[in-house]
Amino acid sequence: MAKSTGRERGGFKASRHGTVTGKARASASGPKAAQKHAAEAREASGKKVSTTAASRFLKGKKIAPRRIDGSETVAQLIDGTFQAYNSGRLREAAQLFTEKMLGSKVTVGLTLTGALTPAGLGMSCLIPLIEAGFVDWIISTGANLYHDTHFGLGLAMHRGNPTESDVLLREEGVVRIYDIFFDYDVLLSTDAFFRKIIRAPEFQRSMSSAEFHWLCGKYVAERERILGIGSKSLLSAAYRCGVPVYTSSPGDSSIGMNVAALALEGYSCTIDPNADVNETASIVLAAKRAGGESAICIMVGGSPKNFALQTEPQIQEVLGIDEKGHDYFLQVTDARPDTGGLSGATPAEAVSWGKIDPNRLPDAVVCYVDSTIALPLITSYALAKKKPRKLKRLYDKREANMAVLKAEFAKTLKK
Repeated sequence: MAKSTGRERGGFKASRHGTVTGKARASASGPKAAQKHAAEAREASGKKVSTTAASRFLKGKKIAPRRIDGSETVAQLIDGTFQAYNSGRLREAAQLFTEKMLGSKVTVGLTLTGALTPAGLGMSCLIPLIEAGFVDWIISTGANLYHDTHFGLGLAMHRGNPTESDVLLREEGVVRIYDIFFDYDVLLSTDAFFRKIIRAPEFQRSMSSAEFHWLCGKYVAERERILGIGSKSLLSAAYRCGVPVYTSSPGDSSIGMNVAALALEGYSCTIDPNADVNETASIVLAAKRAGGESAICIMVGGSPKNFALQTEPQIQEVLGIDEKGHDYFLQVTDARPDTGGLSGATPAEAVSWGKIDPNRLPDAVVCYVDSTIALPLITSYALAKKKPRKLKRLYDKREANMAVLKAEFAKTLKK
């Protein structure tokens, strides 16, 4: 055996017999031969090896999952067996949402992108979250709100086979959203419903998209009552619970298309994007000025994601009001950050824009999971772990929140 030099290497002192002395622990940068012989000597002696270390990187909970036996709840499954990789991020997302974002002083904004409501996630997840007070305001694509309305009107969506011929489906009057099938008349009936209600006098003015959707939700809720079908629509649930629902691109959906068509008939319903920008910013600022916190929960990304996160740059950069950024960030997405798309942009990148408080990055989780899988799991976890919160009814507080924003902005003009 080669003689050891006896010098300190990587925190270890090698002895004449090739073993390692002292209390320093093995390291990949340490003396390889000495560490090898020390491990062999330890094994030969039968001495128990302790892997508990002082390193902060080894302070995480040990991976020792419970055996799955079929009796576990969703919460037990997530806490006990979602240990690593994307399941680990989903566990972190569920815990962040439930343990921190649902605090009594936290205002929770939810963004919706992708065809979630046609898949029934409005009924299964979003309505329960709204009614439990777990979502305080929403930004959605118009398409999600349009397809949500089908259910409130008693119209049917069906499971289907995504490999069917689309030519044949068109010939039979069937519309497809991947593996969701529905009759073409569902579109015609929903369009007719929106054109009918938007002709009402109360729509004939300029308004924010939250006001527009609140009025729509009122009519959808009445249709549900007449049909006796219970709560099926996200819009009607938001109307009942005072949750403002915004859309970042009002013209980019069948709802917006029908508003545009009625403009040609001489009707004057107009959705004001300026009102949306300022109202959403006022929600965040008012929450902070009242001693609370702001949380953003993002399903996928896209335009609704930016519209929610730009509230902070609107407050700070454009209006010149001192602020730090959102306190909590949770995103479920399948988009990569390196392609440059907004859906893949990380919370760390958002810090550079002032969208996220840099001191709160530990309270930011990105979960790379299909949202149709993650949302039901997170919903079940939260409802099992957390009692319902008192409804904030932010729709009713729109004027008060705008007053806070205007007062703060007025101060900046005097400086």
